[in-house]
Amino acid sequence: MTIILTNDDGIDAPGIQALQQAINGKGVIVAPQAEWSGCGHRVTTTQPIPVERRSEFAYAVGGTPADCTRLAISHLCQEVKFVLSGINAGGNMGVDVYISGTVAAVREAAMHRIPGVAVSHYRKGKRNVDWEVAARWTAGVLDELLTRTIEPGSFWNVNLPHLLPGDPDPEVVFCQPCTQPLPVNYRVAGEEFYYAGDYSQRDRTPGTDVDVCFSGQIAVTQLRL
Repeated sequence: MTIILTNDDGIDAPGIQALQQAINGKGVIVAPQAEWSGCGHRVTTTQPIPVERRSEFAYAVGGTPADCTRLAISHLCQEVKFVLSGINAGGNMGVDVYISGTVAAVREAAMHRIPGVAVSHYRKGKRNVDWEVAARWTAGVLDELLTRTIEPGSFWNVNLPHLLPGDPDPEVVFCQPCTQPLPVNYRVAGEEFYYAGDYSQRDRTPGTDVDVCFSGQIAVTQLRL
């Protein structure tokens, strides 16, 4: 079966290489040429989408993450059975899923009744991500999720925590998505508004994905169209 790998950080981002490592180098990469973080479910319909074939198993697409999924399942690959998106450099939990290009790529697959998993790595401040560790954690989660039966129109959303070197490996916790809003704070300078919300200070309902991930565990939610 064909597994598609994509993201919203761009085809050259370290996260998608870690994702490919997590599935032992399998899959076909169909990812954006440039970064599309926070683009949501934007698609391209009024202009051409350039596609660069980088290798037998890698395509760089001049479009959004959702465009990548659309092209992969309609033209670039045959018998697509699964779409994996990530590993995103930054969390995509709770209401983030409506903003995230990472999640949109998998949601687009779900619209076509193709299951998938979006994987993101929460970052505390400006600390770097250990992508080797992220790949190992992701491999463990995918070993379980790829063998589970999921109803058509549904998909998985995974958020890895940001732990310190030497910390014990996190547990995998299946939970519900948080519905609390993101901080809506802006700094005003004349007639311009600059977003100043603190992601780490967002509200979190106990036991939901935001709370689980912020508490140092791997949060897994099943989302539905």
